[in-house]
Amino acid sequence: MGGAAVKALQGRGREVQALEDAVVRARGGTSAVLVLRGDAGIGKTALLAYAGEAASGFRTLAITGVESEIHLPFASLEQLCTPLLKGLDALPRPQADALSVAFGLCAGEAPHPFLVGLAVLNLLANAADGQPTALLIDDTHWIDEESRQVLAFVARRIKAESLLMIFAEREPGLPELADLPELSVHGLSEPDSRELLGATLHAPLDPQVRDQIVKEAQGNPMALLQLPRAGLTDLAGGYAQPGTQTLAKNLEDAFHRRFTSLPQETQRLLVIAAADPTGDAALLRRAAAAQQIPADAAAAAEIAGLVEIDGRVRFHHPLVRSAIYQRTLPPERRAAHQALADATDARFAPDRKAWHGAQAASGPDEEIAQSLEASADRAQSRGGAAAAAAFLRRSAELTADPARRVSRALAAAQLDIDAGGAVQAQNMVALAEGGPLDDLQRARLERLRARLIFSQVRGSAAPKLLLQAAQRLVPLDAALARDTLLEAVNAAVFAGHLSEGLQQRTVALAARSGPPASTPPRTVDVLLDTMTNVLVDGYAASVDSLRNALQVVRRDQRSEATDIERRYLWLACPVTPEPLAPELWDDEAWHTLAADAVRIARETGALSVLPMSLTYQASYHVHAGNFTTATALIDEASAISQAAGSPPMIYPALLVNAWQAEESAALDVIQTGIKDAGTRGEGRTISFAEYATSVLYNGLGRYDAALTAARRACQYEDLGFYGWALLELVEAAARSGQPGAATEAMAALTERTTASGTNWALGTQACARALLTEDHDADAHYQEAIDRLSTTRIATQLARTRLLYGEWLRRQGRRRESRAQLRASYDFLHRIGAAGFAERARRELLATGEPVRKRTSGTMAGLTSQEAHIAKLVRSGLSNAEIAAQMFISPRTVEWHLGNVFSKLGVASRSQLRSLASPSLQVE
Repeated sequence: MGGAAVKALQGRGREVQALEDAVVRARGGTSAVLVLRGDAGIGKTALLAYAGEAASGFRTLAITGVESEIHLPFASLEQLCTPLLKGLDALPRPQADALSVAFGLCAGEAPHPFLVGLAVLNLLANAADGQPTALLIDDTHWIDEESRQVLAFVARRIKAESLLMIFAEREPGLPELADLPELSVHGLSEPDSRELLGATLHAPLDPQVRDQIVKEAQGNPMALLQLPRAGLTDLAGGYAQPGTQTLAKNLEDAFHRRFTSLPQETQRLLVIAAADPTGDAALLRRAAAAQQIPADAAAAAEIAGLVEIDGRVRFHHPLVRSAIYQRTLPPERRAAHQALADATDARFAPDRKAWHGAQAASGPDEEIAQSLEASADRAQSRGGAAAAAAFLRRSAELTADPARRVSRALAAAQLDIDAGGAVQAQNMVALAEGGPLDDLQRARLERLRARLIFSQVRGSAAPKLLLQAAQRLVPLDAALARDTLLEAVNAAVFAGHLSEGLQQRTVALAARSGPPASTPPRTVDVLLDTMTNVLVDGYAASVDSLRNALQVVRRDQRSEATDIERRYLWLACPVTPEPLAPELWDDEAWHTLAADAVRIARETGALSVLPMSLTYQASYHVHAGNFTTATALIDEASAISQAAGSPPMIYPALLVNAWQAEESAALDVIQTGIKDAGTRGEGRTISFAEYATSVLYNGLGRYDAALTAARRACQYEDLGFYGWALLELVEAAARSGQPGAATEAMAALTERTTASGTNWALGTQACARALLTEDHDADAHYQEAIDRLSTTRIATQLARTRLLYGEWLRRQGRRRESRAQLRASYDFLHRIGAAGFAERARRELLATGEPVRKRTSGTMAGLTSQEAHIAKLVRSGLSNAEIAAQMFISPRTVEWHLGNVFSKLGVASRSQLRSLASPSLQVE
């Protein structure tokens, strides 16, 4: 470490100790992650350098983000992983292929960021098996988005590998790193500042000037090291005006003054170096030679301490690069980029060549615009949606022909929406509006604007705008019009009662009057017709349409679906607007569809739909009473969504918390969900949260509160869970002495369950009817409900029915029969963790005279959801490698979790775990 870096660590005992502790953990086989967060110049780079030296014996991989590199997909990740690519063949083939495509090593279908992340995770884990490995990532805020997402994903998944990951970023922090262990790097104390300043000076300094430097530096080590060298005349005599500009600006001023004091040829060389993010010294020399810059021009810059050039180009600090590049006049910057474009071989780096050419352009240039368009295609094929959008945006800006500019701007806007770039999409929409637009382009523009609004707020004005766009598309592109109509209906269902101007039925009526389905009908056509039937004609009249749509979805799930069909397979999920199987009360189809969805998504690497499939399956498992499995699936889906930068789907999480009945925690989750849904305009989510609240309070026996929540849940008849909410309303109203409300809800429930005709539906109907019957007929209804529900997979409803029957039997004085029902109910509800309903059953058992103690948790006590899920997978016969592939963690992490499972369950081998008698560990 250089002398300046050593000086910069003055007074950093806390930070140094944290880094040394992290190195010790990683050396011992426990992964360590740390995010250094602080202002520019505060000492993050020096701390990273110290960590690299402290990690002696480690393989060290280091990268520094560069602003001009931010639009090249996976550029930083490729730089970081290049030394490890010899281990590519050791990865599972889908992972190796994904990483190869992402790095442009081969052609292929665009990989999902999550699959790339898994490949990098295993590449690093394998490397760490042979030698502890340190990843040092500086200026993370300038790393391309795709690389940031992957690195953040890896940081969250490592646990038992000899890996050290340290990120350095400026305030405010990046959302991708928000929940990782953080070490805030603050300014030095005044005594430490004075000591560091004194160590920097080589000649006496006026005391007033010394005081002013300490005051202006605000404990920033870089400022203390650089300001005395800057020759700042406004510090002379200590009479400077305080607070006239930021500290980072002062530092850049200092570096820029040193830059401008260099010979002209050296300045030109440094501008080229600052414009090139690769740090490739050979490329710099070629570009410099093309500009007739002497080979010895770098010497003066090295003597000035601004840069080091050997095999690589390394600036003394990222602020040096920023000060040079940002303050260079545009013509000189363009000349530097042109030199780099000319020196870059298009055979090996076509996208860098295109990007430098674009930065060199001073006006429209069709040749460069075309090269950027080709770069966008390559970026998309590598899974870099954000980068592809950036290439297309610049291509549109450099396009002279108005018609081509519109076409490219529309394509860029579409990509920006898909990549979550709302501001950039709005800019491209505005550019396209400058026209000229033909009728189809105008309609596509309106659709993009509406989709942009929907992507930001889900509901509100989106249904109306999407419907208007669809109506404009009808005479121009019937298929796209129907796609847009389905999006409009979807938006209306999401918005629910928060929709502005148009209700669901109004949108559905408009959709029904749209163009007819194609022949043969696409999946989109079937789903659109089904949703309009349900919203316009009602549930009972639409059962046949629902069954047909369910068959179509199951068919497409088992075949090669088109992109647009795959986009809408989520409509079959129970956590999204129109859940076909649960809407039909078809538990067998739900189970099969859920299992197939997850299996196919895993086998094909369709990670764009895997989070939806996982939440689909999680919701099924909640109703089946497998809360541990559901929680593990929810966690996995959330991790994938986070890696992809999309919001998690919260429906099953709300319901699990309601069933577990820890009131304070459940209400926190529910109220947060309601608040977030209100912000996004998702009225349906608010209604679902009210449904979850009614489950919570029915479980706790607080029927008045359950009734209030159930009424709100049923108020708007939201698709997907209205029938479930009606059952909660019947129970809450019956137990609250509100027979009128209970009877009304019973009528609505009966219409749906009778039309469905499944055992789940008719068993639910019989249970609800028993609640409203006081004579001997109640007995028959309860027995019918239990007989029917016993044939289904919906074990939670069966257990609740036994609880209700047991309560009724006790009131009838039939204690022995009551105990049998209550005991079966209590045993199941306690085992799955349904605390509220289990406590109701326990109290009823006590009232029958049967002694029963509050139990502690069973065999699964102390296991996390991930450990419990791994235990189940081991019992099913999977190896560590197979479990790792399924759960998207490394085999070493599986081994680490399994060690915890063995310890907590008191077993010493996989065979003992398989033979462990525990209903909670049964494999579904």
